[in-house]
Amino acid sequence: MEQLDQISTLIALSMGVAWASGINLYATVLMLGVLNNMGHISLPPGLEIVSDPLVLIAAGFMYCVEFFADKTPGVDTGWDALHTFIRIPAGAALAAGAVGELSPAVGLAAALTGASVAAGSHALKAGSRVMINTSPEPVSNWVASFSEDLLVIGGLWTALNHPLWFLGGLILFILLLIWLLPKLWRGVRKVFGFLARLFGGQRDDRPGPENDLERDARRASAPRPNVRPELPPD
Repeated sequence: MEQLDQISTLIALSMGVAWASGINLYATVLMLGVLNNMGHISLPPGLEIVSDPLVLIAAGFMYCVEFFADKTPGVDTGWDALHTFIRIPAGAALAAGAVGELSPAVGLAAALTGASVAAGSHALKAGSRVMINTSPEPVSNWVASFSEDLLVIGGLWTALNHPLWFLGGLILFILLLIWLLPKLWRGVRKVFGFLARLFGGQRDDRPGPENDLERDARRASAPRPNVRPELPPD
């Protein structure tokens, strides 16, 4: 039973750091490093590097930058696009570090799974931000950003203290992701399609692939059927 608890704790920690990294990598590293240095948690040897002062300084600085970038409409989407190449590899590395002492095969399996989990949480965050940016007011960006930070802190705390609860929540998250991502993808395509037409100088006064002038021109140029006039009766 004790061995089963240890395995579930390692899996929850490995997947927890990957999931949280896809949302806010720097908050994840800061939380783990600070808690480890304060003695509240004991990290596996592969993750102890996050408690190094140099790593904490770098993570703290980048978190401050992200704190403002993540709350500025438009800038947050560019920030998320850039961090596609940072959050996913970092999530894989942290997931492997959580279990890497067991064996190289386990570490590689954790890296592959962690990269997928980090990619899923990152895609959900980035796609949601694109849709939120269609709103003209900036309040929703601030609410979303603070909610994501709290979600990262709460998720990591649950993974560290209640691993089985976290794993159950992770399964629900994956199911939600499967259902929600296609809808988000269609919404993101519409938003970027509208921006392409807007900056391309095309009119888009109503929904649909063509505006009124284009529709009238198409109808005028269409061939008309050859209809014989009806002759009056004798």
